[in-house]
Amino acid sequence: MPSTWLVTGATSGFGRLVAERALATGAHVIAVGRRRALLDALAATAAPGRVTAVPLDVTAPDAEEVLAAAVRTAGGLDVLVNNAGHGLFGSVEETGAAEARALLDTHVLAHLAVLRAALPALRASGGRIVQMSSLFGQFAPPSAGLYAAAKGAVELIGEALAHELAPTGAKVTVVEPGVFATEFATSLRVVPPGAAYAPTVGAFLNDFAARPPESFGSPRDVADAIMAVVAMAEPPLRLAVGHDAVEGIRASLRSRLAELDRWESFSRAPHRAAV
Repeated sequence: MPSTWLVTGATSGFGRLVAERALATGAHVIAVGRRRALLDALAATAAPGRVTAVPLDVTAPDAEEVLAAAVRTAGGLDVLVNNAGHGLFGSVEETGAAEARALLDTHVLAHLAVLRAALPALRASGGRIVQMSSLFGQFAPPSAGLYAAAKGAVELIGEALAHELAPTGAKVTVVEPGVFATEFATSLRVVPPGAAYAPTVGAFLNDFAARPPESFGSPRDVADAIMAVVAMAEPPLRLAVGHDAVEGIRASLRSRLAELDRWESFSRAPHRAAV
């Protein structure tokens, strides 16, 4: 029996590639995105009825209701790829409240709305949930504090959800891509640093901008990885994709473990209150 997938951010990048691959397996895809023309173009590549196009901003107040209705109409759900998002880079101090709120609305609150709409059907099917994070869901370099905070929330929500869903047979995988050649790299919002942050945030952003195009990975590799974990009986909870993601996360974990070991005795020692 053909499976049913719900893919957010299906108009471009990882979402579009995953939707195309799911269609190639014979799946029915509920494709969610803000650009109707691109959803229609996706539908035109598939047999009639195989794509349910849902033009929607996942931060909209009625997003949960709209998506739940689409899942009910489809008769159930087997796979969710919770992928919609955008980038924001800048210093913690200089990132305005409105920009921070919009980022967290998209990456955290909207992801939760999508989960609430999809989880009843996924629990019933023992389905698969892919939460799209980033290598910056595991560590935060200069300029990525707010973005990393949003992706860190995705990581920990996904971890808790995996434990909560364990008795149902539904599985969660948090995918952590490195830097890939998608629209994300060319459309992210950057808050230019002031003089105080030029040596840190400015240097990081300049180094990123100077990277040659060939240093960016192929987004097809991420889409292929998603297809692979969805097919696994026992998929990983976290999957780093790309050499930069693997090496960056490994270095961060080693640094955190070393710091934990260094200060372990401090946590056990009695301390006098400062006078």
